[in-house]
Amino acid sequence: MSFDDVIDRRGTHCVKWDMMEPLYGVSPDDGVSMWVADMDFRPPACVQDALKSMMDHGIYGYFGDESKYHAAIQWWMANRHGWHVEPNQIFSTHGLVNGTALCLDAFSERGDGIVLFTPVYHAFAKVIRSAERDLCELEMPIVDGRYTLDFDAFDAQMKGHETMLILCSPHNPGGRVWTRAELEGIADFAKRHDLVLVSDEIHHDLLMPGQIHIPMAKIDGIADRLVMMTAATKTFNIAGSHIGNVIIADDALRAKFATRMAALGMSPNSFGLFMVTAAYSPEGAAWVDELRGYIAENARIFDEGINAIPGLRSMPLESTYLAWVDFKDTGMTREEFTDRVTNTAKIAANYGPTFGKGGDSFLRFNIATPRSVVIDAVARMQRAFGDLQ
Repeated sequence: MSFDDVIDRRGTHCVKWDMMEPLYGVSPDDGVSMWVADMDFRPPACVQDALKSMMDHGIYGYFGDESKYHAAIQWWMANRHGWHVEPNQIFSTHGLVNGTALCLDAFSERGDGIVLFTPVYHAFAKVIRSAERDLCELEMPIVDGRYTLDFDAFDAQMKGHETMLILCSPHNPGGRVWTRAELEGIADFAKRHDLVLVSDEIHHDLLMPGQIHIPMAKIDGIADRLVMMTAATKTFNIAGSHIGNVIIADDALRAKFATRMAALGMSPNSFGLFMVTAAYSPEGAAWVDELRGYIAENARIFDEGINAIPGLRSMPLESTYLAWVDFKDTGMTREEFTDRVTNTAKIAANYGPTFGKGGDSFLRFNIATPRSVVIDAVARMQRAFGDLQ
């Protein structure tokens, strides 16, 4: 399979393509879907083979003995991230939005303040509000075209009722790979304000050339308040398997989380367990390496084309496959530039305000799609904003 293959996902219950017209008014017949964060690529053959083996067997009963699944996670984290994980630290959830909700349930109470560095992944705020917690948005400044962390400003905004910080590392939508110094600053901030630190690292495998992701678990002095969240779903485009991992080294935090998991009757589905076990392998690793190179070239083409349009600026990607484009310097209102993207270019992209404070002038574009689609999207954008040339 080549990443250049254009796979028609219309009519397959694919939210990215089949919900584009109801939500954006963009027809999948002549529009481009660049909103939902899944890829238009098939996963590696090892994942497909695992599913075929399940189908050939033909019985889909309860899954038992997760030792191979845990071993695959251990192998992947050690070999790809230099991080040692013990099997008893791993909890399997129905994806990481579910993992986030379970963390809120286990480690906070109604009315507690939950801190986000915004703009950030929109599902966090949705879950926080739905859980009747107080959303505390700390807006990140942009310095030299990328997001930074201003802890003095953040400290001044804290009210004292905050109990948890949810971190996105690497960052979605800005694509930042946090440095060790920044991660140490985040750890100090969590300790200073006595916060449980939930680190969502779902994009940790999707790095641009030369970038190195440091798991928060490798930062000293934070283990007693740290909850790690990882998944293979973004890496291998298997989001529909709804499988994620909450990994907790601290005994007290782990016991509290285990109690809530048991109380809610949580257990993973067998399809996800088989798929991840197959993906976290040397064959899966080789596929990811090839994928990263392909996405990097897509990013180069997209950024070059978008940045050639006066007033538009695509934030340089250090990780993820999500381009974060700022329209502020066009002088247009949000309604005006959004209308041009949606109705003139016929591209469905995520609206910036859904990512919280700091997102108003932005749209997010998913570039994990065949290169021909990226080239087409750039051409559509250049035509839609052609009067700015």
